[in-house]
Amino acid sequence: MRALLMLLGIAALVIVAGMATGFINIDQTQTAQLPRLEGGQAPAFKADVGKIDLGTERKVIEVPRVAVEKPGEAPAQPQ
Repeated sequence: MRALLMLLGIAALVIVAGMATGFINIDQTQTAQLPRLEGGQAPAFKADVGKIDLGTERKVIEVPRVAVEKPGEAPAQPQ
């Protein structure tokens, strides 16, 4: 039970953080109406959510060479 409440709390914090940073925008487009003699009306919402695009790029990176010398051996020649 605690784990379920913990997950719900974390989900709520993520949604609040998304709304605070502008990544999530939720607007109510239709108000709710209580049923009188016949059915009512449920509220409607429109959610605008940010988009993240990921891609790859090839790059050549120079990595320094490391020579390890054990005690008593001749120094290694760099190639």
